[in-house]
Amino acid sequence: MIRDITIGQYYPVDSPIHRLDPRTKLIGTLTFIISLFLFKSIAGYLVATAFMVTVIRLSKVPFKFMVRGLKAILLILIIAMLFNVLLIRDGNVLFDKWFIRITDQGLYTAAFMAVRLTYLVIGSSVMTLTTTPNDLTDGLESVLGPLKKIHIPVHEIAMMMSIALRFIPILLEETDKIMKAQIARGADFENGNLIQKAKNMVPLLVPLFISAFRRADDLAMAMEARCYHGGEGRTKMKPLHYGKNDAGAFVFLLIYLAAILAAKQFWIIV
Repeated sequence: MIRDITIGQYYPVDSPIHRLDPRTKLIGTLTFIISLFLFKSIAGYLVATAFMVTVIRLSKVPFKFMVRGLKAILLILIIAMLFNVLLIRDGNVLFDKWFIRITDQGLYTAAFMAVRLTYLVIGSSVMTLTTTPNDLTDGLESVLGPLKKIHIPVHEIAMMMSIALRFIPILLEETDKIMKAQIARGADFENGNLIQKAKNMVPLLVPLFISAFRRADDLAMAMEARCYHGGEGRTKMKPLHYGKNDAGAFVFLLIYLAAILAAKQFWIIV
């Protein structure tokens, strides 16, 4: 399960998506996420699926590697589906016994919610898998640049997100090592009820928090030793530039939005 989390990891390969400007990928990912909430029709999800499959193929990231990250949210996905199935009472009743009442509208909503969450995770994974943390930080700082006029610390926000993304794979690797060490000492993380499993996690969480705080302290001391004082007056080693590929990506994104709006306007809403 630990190794199945792909958010925050970078997959090094030469592809058209990897060569795009990070600002283009940030804007494209945000647009894709917002578009998922603009429709509730099967036609809209077909358009979104075609768009996502095209982007994944262009990224040259193995589809199995990308889908592997869905295992980490499987429990959240199941809970969200159950809530929608059991709490939505509109529509034709398919099952009604005791306190359980299932309707067709509840099933439709649960299915669409599951697809939406799945696409959210895969869409976010495409961005992080094809963009290095440094490029992602520079792109985020550039996109949020206008907020500096209202005295929002954009550079500090981008730096915190970059550090968080860098720490995700490090902490996952550290968790895997601690878990294997505790299992070798006789710890059991699989058997028992929910309360017992929670108690069994204590030998894992305590050293993990200690390791995380130690790494954070070392990083703070290193930044202070190098006289880091924020983004004011700092230059970039690799300045960002839009290219022809970015123009093509924006055109492709506009075509996708037009198709989504057409699906919402002219096809039957389920």
